[in-house]
Amino acid sequence: MRKLKNEELNRLDITGFKQAKKTPLLIVLDDIRSLNNIGSVFRTADAFLIEKIYLCGITARPPHKDIHKTALGATESVAWEYRENATGLMAELKADGVIALAVEQTENATMLNEFTTDPSKKYALVFGNEVKGVSQEVIDVCAGVLEIPQGGTKHSLNISVSVGVVVWDLWSKIRIPTKQQNPDG
Repeated sequence: MRKLKNEELNRLDITGFKQAKKTPLLIVLDDIRSLNNIGSVFRTADAFLIEKIYLCGITARPPHKDIHKTALGATESVAWEYRENATGLMAELKADGVIALAVEQTENATMLNEFTTDPSKKYALVFGNEVKGVSQEVIDVCAGVLEIPQGGTKHSLNISVSVGVVVWDLWSKIRIPTKQQNPDG
């Protein structure tokens, strides 16, 4: 096997990205402290053609050198918007028919591997502060909660890792038909 060169990967340019059909996922970052985590989320959003990122509360906004360092230009391709208050945003998204799901550990959370998507719906995935997680106030206005199953001694994953795991899982369920969804495939 030969490692591919960047030019062989046939990636979209920024114009192509903006014109491409997007995955019906929105990412909501609420009170994220780390600028490097924010940049990493932008890069993940670019990789999976995420429709938009909402930056809420104390979450920093581009342009910033520490966001740029990990985003590697994804702040130019991925649409984003700042909102002071995540709970107000949740009400707007719900009115638009978007299903908001907090990614957190709660009573009656749905394990990520057990969650099924509805191809006719758009989802907003809410990720909270690195220490405190998603606030109870925001959880209360979400349609549900997804939890990443974990078996080790730690109680959580880094926010940028959590975004990568959840986005990849939902992206694969939305964009890669299963035999059940496509009996001919």
